[in-house]
Amino acid sequence: MPALSNPIALYDGVCGLCNRLVQFILRRDRDDQFRFASLQSPLAAEILQRHAIALDLNTVYVVLDYQQPSEHLLARSSAILFVLQKLRHPWPLWGNVGHLVPRPLRDAMYNRIARNRYRIWGKYDTCPLPDPKHRHKFLDV
Repeated sequence: MPALSNPIALYDGVCGLCNRLVQFILRRDRDDQFRFASLQSPLAAEILQRHAIALDLNTVYVVLDYQQPSEHLLARSSAILFVLQKLRHPWPLWGNVGHLVPRPLRDAMYNRIARNRYRIWGKYDTCPLPDPKHRHKFLDV
């Protein structure tokens, strides 16, 4: 069960770009804030069902206030910008700058990248296992 204060990143476990994003976060999450689960996991299915959201492997989500009445999801570019704002310098600056772009435009750019991510960054046959030192951060392993 994840700690209530830890945001949970839900990502496509077989996507090369998504796994690079997870590695990016792991290298920069010095305050041990983030937890992770693949969108293919039962945990992600339960969260998405609770929010009446159909599974969309083209979308990265961040779950805030897990299992609390205030639980909510950030999706697409809003999820990415939230992550950047929670990492250490200089990444919060990029998260703040990103918020200057209107969300429909940010999400349009996000969607274009998402549609082409397998072709550009590849796809795994199965979700890669995390390094043992980070295994505690993965809620679906």
